[in-house]
Amino acid sequence: MNVSVRRLEPGLRGDFYALHSEANDCAWCSCAAWWVPTWKEFADHTSEQNRAIREGLFNRGECDGFLLYLDEQVVGWTQVGPRDRLPKLLAQYGLEPNPEIWAITCFFVAPAVRGRKLAHQLLAAVLASLAEDGVKCIQAFPKRSSSRDPGEAWTGPESLYRAFGFEVIREDPRLPILEFRKTP
Repeated sequence: MNVSVRRLEPGLRGDFYALHSEANDCAWCSCAAWWVPTWKEFADHTSEQNRAIREGLFNRGECDGFLLYLDEQVVGWTQVGPRDRLPKLLAQYGLEPNPEIWAITCFFVAPAVRGRKLAHQLLAAVLASLAEDGVKCIQAFPKRSSSRDPGEAWTGPESLYRAFGFEVIREDPRLPILEFRKTP
């Protein structure tokens, strides 16, 4: 099993869309949720509108994440970048701007390859890459679920972040904030 992780770049656009496809039940979003001003507006979007947002991001050089490959086939994605580039995220969580903080805002592994610890390999590679870039603080925003509300896993599971040393910095029964700080 050959696993690799690549930072998204315009040349990987085809791989991004191959992952965000009907085959993976992921064609609608194109990882545009945080880029749309409101959740209502995002809910009303079509897959074409979300893809247009993604195309706009590619066209302006906003390559906001990492792709995971298994034997040269794209099988995973995480959206990562400076936290303050996403005003909706700041507003939803009541966060003050801080250009030093980065955010992981989406995490996806293709259904056909789940259960192989690939998410762990993706997160490990992302944290290593960000450390090389000098990023010292990364936040994650998992959604907790309950027996009545199964929740949404698209922001990544809390257990994954906790396994890598992320700590809860703001407790909330549904929307906690976790943080990873690189120590010198």
